[in-house]
Amino acid sequence: MWLEPYPDLLLEGLADTAPGPDARVETREAISLAFVAALQLLPPRQRAVLVLRDVLGFRAKQVAVMLDTNEESVSSALKHGRANLQARLPSPGDPAPRPNSPAEHAIIQHLATAYEAGDVKALVSLLTDDVVITAPLAVGKYVGLATAARVFEAIFAQERSYRLIPTRANGQPAFGVYVRDPATGVFHANGMLVVTLAGDRVRAMTRFDNSMIARFGLPRRLPGSPRDPGCGIRAAR
Repeated sequence: MWLEPYPDLLLEGLADTAPGPDARVETREAISLAFVAALQLLPPRQRAVLVLRDVLGFRAKQVAVMLDTNEESVSSALKHGRANLQARLPSPGDPAPRPNSPAEHAIIQHLATAYEAGDVKALVSLLTDDVVITAPLAVGKYVGLATAARVFEAIFAQERSYRLIPTRANGQPAFGVYVRDPATGVFHANGMLVVTLAGDRVRAMTRFDNSMIARFGLPRRLPGSPRDPGCGIRAAR
């Protein structure tokens, strides 16, 4: 089971108060896809305690009541969970641009344009050398520029037209991915793509299926025609 991407609009409902002073996981990091991916590998009790303490900011006594255990058990699970999580998180890279900043917008616009055009060379030019491409239901992960290029070549070899509609998930840029039906010209939801940025490059891309499209306020289908595939960035404005 994977935790799923979470709409940024719903994150606004979380309390502004930071976790306790002993917490080593900042709130922004705690909702990122890197955190979510690493979190899948923890034992259930450690996972639950980490989310309740370091992400949502509950006190140890409150968590003990929720999990029907004692504070000592909660503290132990938190200690081991943090250590295990840090061992699985990628090493820090260049900081991402500020959310919704011109720098971030430029990167995601270039990414969407290249993806919709099926331009593998342009896509690869936007990636870091150690880029990681993953999908929850896929086996393993794809690491590095050469591997990423092969992934994109396989996707675009199907000669399908794509449209990307921007949104936000887990504090990061994301897209609803749509594929055009060549018979009707209508674009149908094909999945979600969440992007992790590092500086002015893409460090990671995580693909999810279309089961959560509606949670982000995105439609199941978009109008279009075989003659006018359009552009997701423009359509979203």
